[in-house]
Amino acid sequence: MKRLIIDTDTASDDAVALLLALRHPATRVEAITVVAGNVPLAQAVTNALVTVDVAETYQPPVYIGASGPLAGDLRTAESVHGANGMGNIPLPDPSGKPAEGDAPEAIVAAARAAPGELTLVTLGPLTNVALALDLEPTLGTLLKEVYVMGGTSDHLGNITPSAEFNIWVDPVAARRVFHAGFRLTMVGWDISRKYAVIDDPTAERLRALGTRRARFAMDINRSLRQFCRDYTHIDGIDMPDPITVAVVIEPEMLTRSVERYVDVETEGEITRGATIVDYLGVLRREPNARVCLETDAERFLTLVFDLLGN
Repeated sequence: MKRLIIDTDTASDDAVALLLALRHPATRVEAITVVAGNVPLAQAVTNALVTVDVAETYQPPVYIGASGPLAGDLRTAESVHGANGMGNIPLPDPSGKPAEGDAPEAIVAAARAAPGELTLVTLGPLTNVALALDLEPTLGTLLKEVYVMGGTSDHLGNITPSAEFNIWVDPVAARRVFHAGFRLTMVGWDISRKYAVIDDPTAERLRALGTRRARFAMDINRSLRQFCRDYTHIDGIDMPDPITVAVVIEPEMLTRSVERYVDVETEGEITRGATIVDYLGVLRREPNARVCLETDAERFLTLVFDLLGN
């Protein structure tokens, strides 16, 4: 059984990722920690709690985390995911409430209680993880591994020409995390636009499965579908957070990767938030990340259909 902590700024595709993790039979989500990013913190917490209900499995504790980046103001993405982050569909009141305690403390406490057993999966800005490192600088030795949905391995961004949104929101936190000594895998936005796109016919097939979670997963991504059509010019909905969770819960999903040194630009006028992958080793530094380059697109869709349809 793979034991996870999922750190999320829960909006539409994050919610699909949570559904996959909660419904996978060989995975146990020990905690969900929430950070501001796609939407302000309070909305992200509500979205996480609602998604746990829709999964119809079990209810891991949901912890409230950072309301903004380490430096500067929070910049959100309602234009991508809708005003509520969930495609503007009406959301029911969640049955649960946030757990007591704050997210960085919860990450540290869980890692200390089960050293070497927990995998941290980050689906939003890395603020909570950076704050957890303040509390426990040796966190990298306590966690089994860390998977980051963030950055791009081909240096093509979705919020600036070179930066992916999660890293761009809090590049200072991201740089600290990449330098913290984690056994870290980076699953960039490029992976979703190449290998994890749900086109319109596939979305209709998913909705036709008839389960509450399949309908929910497609309905909450309506705003993202329009954004992909108008802005990123992707023929469907790209799923960066679900493909990251898919790689975690089914490692065979990852078909090609490289170990490289990755750094984060924190101050560039144009390149702020860019993840710089040193493919040629010109910086002469030891690799600090496994960089995902290719995943199995067919296997990903099969997993989505299986977990949302059953």
